[in-house]
Amino acid sequence: MIAGVKVKALSVYQDERGRLMEILRSDDRIFCRFGQVYMCSSYPGWVKGWHLHKKQTDNFTCIKGSMRLVLYDGRKASRTRGQLDEFIISLGNPIVVSIPPGVYHGFEAVGKEEAIAINTPDYPYNRKKPDEYRLPFNSKEIPFKWKGKRGG
Repeated sequence: MIAGVKVKALSVYQDERGRLMEILRSDDRIFCRFGQVYMCSSYPGWVKGWHLHKKQTDNFTCIKGSMRLVLYDGRKASRTRGQLDEFIISLGNPIVVSIPPGVYHGFEAVGKEEAIAINTPDYPYNRKKPDEYRLPFNSKEIPFKWKGKRGG
């Protein structure tokens, strides 16, 4: 696994009324600090990535559909430089992946259904000075080929 990446298995509690799944708690070993919570999604055939943050840690999980989350360690001083990690996240495989600063990441829907993700980063988004650095989804700098044909 890429240095600094953490994965937490999530428990889903279900009864006749529905389900409950705790995603991130302030007493979790992967919790650092609270910035914001947001939902994002990817339609089948589309890729969201590549991007990284210099300061922010992301904490991604998928709450509907299935998503392929791919990480690439391009950090020069990292012992895992050049490594790729791939996760399939869904309610059938409920995990949260904590992505440290400097690690490129992106995701796409797996299958024919929209993948809906929740991210709980440790810093709020700054519209005036975003901590977001992008590469095209099909960049030659990252040795990974997405199944999706379109990116953004």
